[in-house]
Amino acid sequence: MGASSIAKQARGSAGVSASRRVAKARRHFRLRKKVAGSAERPRLIVTRSARHLFAQVVDDAKGVTLASASTYKLNRTATDRQDKTAQAKQIGSQLAEAAKAAGVSKVVFDRAGNTYTGRVAAFADAAREAGLEF
Repeated sequence: MGASSIAKQARGSAGVSASRRVAKARRHFRLRKKVAGSAERPRLIVTRSARHLFAQVVDDAKGVTLASASTYKLNRTATDRQDKTAQAKQIGSQLAEAAKAAGVSKVVFDRAGNTYTGRVAAFADAAREAGLEF
């Protein structure tokens, strides 16, 4: 995929500068060439927005979502509302429990072009501690 087509696909988002959008899109497409989920090891997708974090376990062979979690569904206290990293940790443990209930213990991690720091790293660490292997 050429740089111009990546730039065209990344133009749609509002609120982020064009160069940052294009850089994230390049990272995302580069990762998706290498990362694919199977029935034995489904793909764990993490999507991060400015306010929320979304995660799902997907079997790419069937095109089916096996488990999902997001910060929309959290039971929040006053302190958790401010601390997004704590919310990411809660989502990581919730998703690991949902994946175990669906019979999944090993996954392939897809960070969707996000850098592995902050909320994404906190989510991944919490999911590992709760029993997911990746």
